[in-house]
Amino acid sequence: MTGALVAGLLAGYGIAMPVGPVGTYLVALTARSSWRVGACAALGIASADGSYALVAAVAGSALAPVLEPIVVPLRWASVVVLLALAVSTAIRAVRRYRAQRLTGITQELPVNPLTAYAGLLGMTLLSPMTVIYFAALVLGGGSGDGGPVERAVFVIAAFVASASWQLLLAGGGALLGRALTGHLGRLLTALGSSVVIAVLAVRLVA
Repeated sequence: MTGALVAGLLAGYGIAMPVGPVGTYLVALTARSSWRVGACAALGIASADGSYALVAAVAGSALAPVLEPIVVPLRWASVVVLLALAVSTAIRAVRRYRAQRLTGITQELPVNPLTAYAGLLGMTLLSPMTVIYFAALVLGGGSGDGGPVERAVFVIAAFVASASWQLLLAGGGALLGRALTGHLGRLLTALGSSVVIAVLAVRLVA
């Protein structure tokens, strides 16, 4: 169960930590509205991550017998994908930092808790990086081994990790927002995420 808990926390923080357009929008939304709206938006992001973690846990178990003959090459392929995500995240962060660019979402959502939750949920569900990330976990078997209890622990841990980070962004308000969505903050959070994703990749073959 401890292994499933650690795997879930790593999965949740690995996908949540980079402060990209969605994270930047979350901070801006909270700063110009209220903590209640920001918290709902944060939980929308965490719900999307938790949903993908659930798919990873269930599909990983269901596909295991089918994929057993090729599980070793698939596991290594998943390691390569996760490491590539880690490297690409770091490279993009360094390039963005050097170019002194800030990316943001220009789309405006109506500011009320329900639409904030639904809007950020939809944005995160459609994020290509989120889809690729959890697909790699499914194929690599890094979505929590064992029975239903272990898989449930994995999913809950991934949701809690994502929610804690997103709520930190929302709760920090304007001051924390400037720190984490500024040039240096975005660089450091992206590099931190790259390390977490790399550790998760190594765990697949350790």
